[in-house]
Amino acid sequence: MAFETLLQHKKAFVFGLDDVLYPKKDYLLQVYYLFSEFMAYTEQLDSGAMIAFMQNEYLSNGAEAIFDKTATQFSIDSKYRHNFDLLHENARLPLKLLLYKQVLAFMQEIVVERKQIFILADGNPAEEINKIKQVEWNGLEQYLKLYFTAEFESKPSPASINFLSEQNGLSIDDMAIIGANKRDEQFAAVLEIEYFDVTKLL
Repeated sequence: MAFETLLQHKKAFVFGLDDVLYPKKDYLLQVYYLFSEFMAYTEQLDSGAMIAFMQNEYLSNGAEAIFDKTATQFSIDSKYRHNFDLLHENARLPLKLLLYKQVLAFMQEIVVERKQIFILADGNPAEEINKIKQVEWNGLEQYLKLYFTAEFESKPSPASINFLSEQNGLSIDDMAIIGANKRDEQFAAVLEIEYFDVTKLL
């Protein structure tokens, strides 16, 4: 297993959040469900039809402009955009977010080996914190250190990793980045840090 090789040679592991630790869709589809229920309550719209539309739209085209598309489809007033955006930051999900099994197993091995785990979250920190609070960590939460790229220059700037490494007494060679997309891979390349694409295991 590729993770085992990393575990032997590295002291610290920097994980992304969305689609690295858990499927991002598991969060967004629950947010969309809650929004459709809210609209059914406030405007007597068909929540079943709305969540079906939003789910199909997300799976086909992603999250971009999904409020606008849904508002057009169901004649939703633009004033509800605020509620939609706010739900991303404070939604209390019906279901916990579950870590990928392979990632959970690797993180548990890191803890057993007394090495460090960092989460470097992209996006709006309020939304990222809301996600993190609703992950089923299986006891791992006490071993995590959390950082936000929003507090630094955006990727692929090395600023966030440079700060993380200095604060924790680590060198670039001590760390590995665990990501899931080309942006993460480019980020690691700029830093000359070993990179592992978690999607190869999923």
